[in-house]
Amino acid sequence: MGKGSGCVPSKKKITTLTSDSPRATPGTSSNAPIPLDDSPRTDQTTNAIQETASLNSDDAKLKILIVFYSMYGHVEGLAKRLKKGVDGVEGVKGVLYRVPETLPIEVLAQMKAPPKDDTIPEIMVADLVDADGLLFGFPTRYGSMAAQMKGFFDSTGQLWKEQKLAGKPAGFFVSTGTQGGGQETTAWTAITQLAHHGMMYVPVGYTFGPGMFKMESIRGGSPYGAGVFAGDGTREPSETELALAEHQGKYMALIVKKLAASIL
Repeated sequence: MGKGSGCVPSKKKITTLTSDSPRATPGTSSNAPIPLDDSPRTDQTTNAIQETASLNSDDAKLKILIVFYSMYGHVEGLAKRLKKGVDGVEGVKGVLYRVPETLPIEVLAQMKAPPKDDTIPEIMVADLVDADGLLFGFPTRYGSMAAQMKGFFDSTGQLWKEQKLAGKPAGFFVSTGTQGGGQETTAWTAITQLAHHGMMYVPVGYTFGPGMFKMESIRGGSPYGAGVFAGDGTREPSETELALAEHQGKYMALIVKKLAASIL
C-alpha cells in the first residue's frame, strides 16, 4: 500500500542480465561488449547467487502483517495458523508481530501467564505503513478488545493524522472465555479503529464452507473472523478453529493479491 495514498505500491522489478545486456565496468564504456566468463562457478559463488535470488524474491512478495496480543497463547496459536494460510498463497507472505505487553511481570506471574515467544518481535507503529494487508488478533475484555491492543491502536495517532493506513485491507481474529463472551461483538467494536484510519474491513464471511455450519462440537469463530474459546485458559484450540484461522489467512492473502493486481 502506498504511504498515505491507500494504494498498493508496485513491487521492484528484478532485471536479469543476459549475455546481450550492456554492463558497465570500470574504465570501459557502458556500451562496450563484455566477454562471457565460461569458467565454472564455485559452490560459494553459486550459493551467493541463490541466496540473493531468494532475498529478492521474498522482498517482491506482498506482505500481510499478523499483529496480535495473546496472554495464554490461544490468539498466538490462531496467528501462526493464519500465517500458514497467508504463506500458502503464491506471491504473498505473512509476518508475525506482537503488540507490547502493558502488565508488569509480577502481575502476569500471578495470572499464570506463560512467557512470550521471543522469536516473534514487538510491532512498531511505523511497521504498519509498508504492509499490503493487516490481520489483528486479540482476546476479548467484556465484549471488546484487550487493553494491550487498544493501547497500540491509540499510539497510531500520527498515522491517522497523515492517513497512511487509508485503503489498507484489514481483518480480525479473537479469543473469548465463553461461548457468549464476544466472538462477534469483539470484532464489531474493533471496526471503529479501521473506520477512523480509512482501512477496509475484510470479514471472512461464510467462505469457510461446511465448517461454518457444523453444530456437533464447540467451535469459535464467526463471519467476522476466526476465533477460539479459551475457557479458563486451559482449553486448547480445536482443529476446526485452527483450520478456520488458516482459511482466513489464505482468504485475506487472495483479497490482497486481487487488490494489488487491480491497482497495478
